[in-house]
Amino acid sequence: MSDNQGCCKIEAVVTMDAKGQIVLPKNLRERAKLESGTKLAIAALEREGVVCCFVMVRAEALGGTVKNMLGTMFQEAHE
Repeated sequence: MSDNQGCCKIEAVVTMDAKGQIVLPKNLRERAKLESGTKLAIAALEREGVVCCFVMVRAEALGGTVKNMLGTMFQEAHE
């Protein structure tokens, strides 16, 4: 995309606690309009049998748009 609309970028670096939980920063939750109870689907990408990255997508947005949203990113990761 030449105009950077819809581009992915690193928004934050978070740490996983001993229970495997992470906290999304407040400013990111607010910008994404995430509230307690919001369901997120996690899409993972494996390289050589190891998950190298994952993306969280609102579960309500899954209806056929995931391929469009993530297709380029997954395609580039496989190159």
